[in-house]
Amino acid sequence: MKAERLARQIVYESPWVNLYLDTVRFPNGHVIEQYHMLDFTRAAVAAIVEDDAGNVIFVRVHRYTTGLTEWELPAGGMEDGESVFEAARREVREETGYDSQDHRLLYSYYPMPGSANKFFHIVHCKALGQPQEDIDANEVSGRRWLTKDEARQMIKDHATSDGYTLTALLLWLQETPGG
Repeated sequence: MKAERLARQIVYESPWVNLYLDTVRFPNGHVIEQYHMLDFTRAAVAAIVEDDAGNVIFVRVHRYTTGLTEWELPAGGMEDGESVFEAARREVREETGYDSQDHRLLYSYYPMPGSANKFFHIVHCKALGQPQEDIDANEVSGRRWLTKDEARQMIKDHATSDGYTLTALLLWLQETPGG
């Protein structure tokens, strides 16, 4: 048995995110009158991009919501009609300047299932060729390659607070020898 929506009040709607106040009856009969529901219209993807030496590329991004500028993995929302790999390829190109190949899905998950339906995909791929210089400067202010040991140290030092980056790195390090 699933939870049942009994009513919905629209608080805000846009092409990217909607906020609803739902009245919900749970399988045990309990009713919540104002269940806040963040509805995201599109899934998102993050990419672990490795070079031939096994290093991973990071991009420096400023986040208005937290006031932080941190190193993160390339990531973003999927466009209508894009496959997970097409979205990963596009995001890698836009944010790092690199083309990518050999895409492989590592994991898909809901990061906040108690309040949001946002669905994330994590893709592993390889960098291809030399980077183009026309990265999205409105979003990214730098890029750099880190070794596996530097990525591990970044986690130990709490040098990034981005959940997407942390989840992807932990999955990637878990599956690599010596991870």
